[in-house]
Amino acid sequence: MRYAARIDDNQNEIVAALRKAGATVRVVTQGGGLPDLLVGYQGKTILMEVKDGNKVPSARKLTGAEEKFFMEWTGGPLVIVNSVEEAVVFLNKL
Repeated sequence: MRYAARIDDNQNEIVAALRKAGATVRVVTQGGGLPDLLVGYQGKTILMEVKDGNKVPSARKLTGAEEKFFMEWTGGPLVIVNSVEEAVVFLNKL
């Protein structure tokens, strides 16, 4: 049985801020461990997993499928962001 992927409360705000900063963003939230956002910025592709920084740390933990994806990923940058600020700071570090 497939369950709907949960969307963190801050995801839309993060997507809007990334787009305002000049990034191309595709929401690919589908569960199964795949990160929530596919982000293109200055010729680079980044995968972003969104967690709600307002939740307690235990509620922001990666799921087992997400942990597996993070451990197996051999492509470009893969990052967890908990806020708009973290997402934009990450872009500026590229």
